[in-house]
Amino acid sequence: MVYKKVVVQNKLGLHARPAARFVELANRFKSDIYIKKETATVSAKSIMGVMVMGVNKGAEIIIEASGSDEQEALEALVELVENSLGEEE
Repeated sequence: MVYKKVVVQNKLGLHARPAARFVELANRFKSDIYIKKETATVSAKSIMGVMVMGVNKGAEIIIEASGSDEQEALEALVELVENSLGEEE
């Protein structure tokens, strides 16, 4: 298992469009992937789970991956978050 703490930088956080991008990317990997925020943990492969978390700009989340491609999954998802989830600032 690998994990990394990241801060969400895009203006509106993980709202519909960036959440969909995040989940789509997570689903490309075989590993189990989770997002943790405070005491909540959801599957990064579930659009409803990700949206229910209410991750806003400046929120600190932990991305956790476990499986055969865990390192690649973690790196790709962290990069997406660090690059404002593909949205303009």
